[in-house]
Amino acid sequence: MFGKRDKTQTTKNEKLEPSTVTDKESSHTEANLSSGDGHIHPELSTKEGEQSGLQEDADKQYPSGGKLALIMTAVCATVFLVALDRTIIATAVPRITTDFHSLDHIIWYASAYLITSCGTQLLWGRIFTFYSTKMVFLAAIVVFEVGSVICGAAPTSVAFIIGRAIAGMGSAGIFSGSTVILTHILPLQKRPMYVGLMGSMFGISSVVGPLMGGAFTDRATWRWCFYINLPIGGVVLAVLILFLHVSHEKIGDITMSRRIMQLDPFGTLVFLPGVICFLLALQWGGNTYAWSDARIIVLFVVSGVLLVAFVGIQIWRQEDATIPPRIAKQRSVAFGSVFSMCIGSGLVSVLYCLPIWFQAVKGTTAVQSGIDTIPMVLALVVGAIISGATITRTGYYVPWMFVSAILMSTGSGLMTTFKVDTGHSAWIGYQVLFGLGLGMGMQQPSLAAQTVLAQKDVSIGIALMFFTQSLGGAVFSSVGQSVFVNHLGKELPAVSGINIEEILAAGATGLSRVVPTDKLAEVLVVYNHALRNAFIVAVTISCLMVLPASGMEWLTIKKDEVMKDDVEKEAIKKDDVEKEDVEKEDVSRPAA
Repeated sequence: MFGKRDKTQTTKNEKLEPSTVTDKESSHTEANLSSGDGHIHPELSTKEGEQSGLQEDADKQYPSGGKLALIMTAVCATVFLVALDRTIIATAVPRITTDFHSLDHIIWYASAYLITSCGTQLLWGRIFTFYSTKMVFLAAIVVFEVGSVICGAAPTSVAFIIGRAIAGMGSAGIFSGSTVILTHILPLQKRPMYVGLMGSMFGISSVVGPLMGGAFTDRATWRWCFYINLPIGGVVLAVLILFLHVSHEKIGDITMSRRIMQLDPFGTLVFLPGVICFLLALQWGGNTYAWSDARIIVLFVVSGVLLVAFVGIQIWRQEDATIPPRIAKQRSVAFGSVFSMCIGSGLVSVLYCLPIWFQAVKGTTAVQSGIDTIPMVLALVVGAIISGATITRTGYYVPWMFVSAILMSTGSGLMTTFKVDTGHSAWIGYQVLFGLGLGMGMQQPSLAAQTVLAQKDVSIGIALMFFTQSLGGAVFSSVGQSVFVNHLGKELPAVSGINIEEILAAGATGLSRVVPTDKLAEVLVVYNHALRNAFIVAVTISCLMVLPASGMEWLTIKKDEVMKDDVEKEAIKKDDVEKEDVEKEDVSRPAA
């Protein structure tokens, strides 16, 4: 009997039929799923979700060849446009404020985009769960393009800010939707390489964005920073409409009110203002207002109350929640979201400090500082490709999370040794180490969500990973800035014969204009020391990444190994049950 086979009897050459387990388990899963209203039963386990995804991979027909190449090119182009939109504005802002005479609005040009992108991320994940992936993704692209049109044609600063807010909403749907699409066009075993390729778009855009922004602003008009999205977006829409075909499991005929309730309106109405208040406090604190200002304190308090209420609503709503508790409590999802937050925090901390170090200490221009960060970006791309290719071959992604933590902490740790006279070989090498770590760890949380969750839940898991990554970046950009400014304010008074207020107002590129020549060397040493302290933030976060990595489940994305393991476990379980039955019979049998 198959049930009596010992685990050691299963040899490598034996053919293991997936149906041995999956046929039985599928009936159990269907019973759990069939609640009549499209809900997934809360007791769906990690293993069932993983098996469900693997069985779907075995049954699905995926695009290949030229069709797959076209779809992937279109998706990567969309991700690149959205990532570019975050960075291209950096070098265009001075000209925009001049044209609109709106220096007091400058903080909103970045904040409006960040707030709507971060605030609507989880909502998009919920929408992808209940509606066609293709149609929702196309809608997200259209929203992003509408925002770009408004920004490019904006007659006033207020109109420009509205355009940035709309574009931010679209970007949130594109971020999570691009990864959800991968789950429909590629089997799990082949995704890591493509996920790494898609993730590298973020790194490339961080260098290309400021360069393109400067080129458009100087040689044409800053409005082309946004018009450039239109022709590329149009081509992407055409390709996806013609070639992307994904199946969508219809829930059935339900009322409009029920559809609305499935999107968790109660949670959304509490979550959005909570995130907005929190991000506004981070954006304004230390810039527009002091951290001790009553307005900042009120924003933090209100955001705290609203976000606590959001958690309560999620517990109350269960399967109708934006993030069903069973998903949030899933081990790999929970620890993966923390790891994702650390990745975003470390990345933004370094991206904040490094350009300032180049511009202030090394005396480069804003454009040149972008060029000087190319080593980190190239290393990020290489790291993503190496880890993706290796995971495709071995199946295990968790080890790369540890490698990521080690390389990021080493690279950022070496950056704390920067001196005014640090040479090219040093700052290039340190960036390479940090960039490799980023590339090797950035995509692993979303890959974990795809592995442990059933297809229906994947969009929520991915949206949660992107949200925590964005939130971590938003929080620690403010933390890094505060550490830098505080140390600068404490150490500058030690330099005599300078005007501290003028130095702080001049910014990184204006030091030579406001500092006497004989005092410039001393001020640069102070600047360098303050930035070294800010780099410590990135070191701390990178070291802490080991903790969530340690909490991850060591699972494989390779179907054959999972199926084999499940068959062996089922055999052992049956054998144990039969042994227990025999023992019970022996105990109950009357003595002779």
